Amino acid sequence: MSPVADLRASARTAGFVGWTFSLLACLEADLRAAPAPQRAAVTYKWMARYGRGLLRLYGLEVAAQGPYLDRGQPYPAHDDRGIGRIFVMNHRSMLDILVDLAFVEANAVSRADLAAWPVIGLAARRVGTFFVDRSDKRSGSAVINAMVAGVEQGRGVLVYPEGTTFAGDEVRPFRAGAFIAAQRADAEIVPLGIAYGGAGASFLEESFPQHYRRVASSSKTQIALVAGEPFRMAGAEVAEIERRAHAEVQALVLRARALLGE
Repeated sequence: MSPVADLRASARTAGFVGWTFSLLACLEADLRAAPAPQRAAVTYKWMARYGRGLLRLYGLEVAAQGPYLDRGQPYPAHDDRGIGRIFVMNHRSMLDILVDLAFVEANAVSRADLAAWPVIGLAARRVGTFFVDRSDKRSGSAVINAMVAGVEQGRGVLVYPEGTTFAGDEVRPFRAGAFIAAQRADAEIVPLGIAYGGAGASFLEESFPQHYRRVASSSKTQIALVAGEPFRMAGAEVAEIERRAHAEVQALVLRARALLGE
C-alpha cells in the first residue's frame, strides 16, 4: 500500500469513528423527543443520513435504480398494510451494508460476533440489527422468529441469503431463513442486486481488517444498486418463494452490471 493510500485509510477510519458517535448522539436525542409510534421512522431517518455520509467518506459513487430509488428516496420499510418488507440481496463486500443504509429502510441480519466489535457492534446493536450464529440451529430459529415479529411491527429486514460474500455476478444458492419468515408473516419480498466496478471490493480469502484496509484505501469505488418490485406469494412453498427471489436477484445484478457500463 502506498503512503498516500495508507494515509487515506487512516483518515477514513478516524472519520468513521467520529461520524458514528456523532450520529448515534443525534439519534438518541431525536428518539427521546419522539412519541413511541414514530421511533422506528426516526431510526431509519438517521440510518439513511449515516449511510449517505459514509458513502461520501469512503468515496463510494453509487448509481441507484428502481422503485423509490429513482426518485432519490430510500425504499420504505413497510408496505401499504403496515407489514414490514424483507429485502434480499447478493453479498459481495463489507461496503454492501453502507450502500443499504443509504438506500433501504431495514435492519440487517448479521453474523453474531459482529455485536461485540468495537464501534461497529455498538452502532449495529443500537439500531436493531438481527444477529445470528449460522452454526447454531437454535440461533437460526430464534432470528427467524425475531424477523417475523419485526415485520409484523412494520420493520424492514435486510438479508444476504447467500450466507457469505462471493466474487463476481453469479448469485449463489440462497438459504431458506428469509423466505420462511416471509411465508409466516405474509411479508413482501423486495429483491436487490448490487455490482461493483472492478473486483477490488470483493471480500474473499482475507481477514476483515485486511479487507477493510484495502477498500478504505481506494480513492473511489463505482457501485450500482438496482431494486426490484416487491412481491408476495401467499400460500406458496418456501422453496418456490426462494426460487423466484433468486431469479429476480440474479436479473437485477446483471442490470446493475449494465449500469456500470461493463
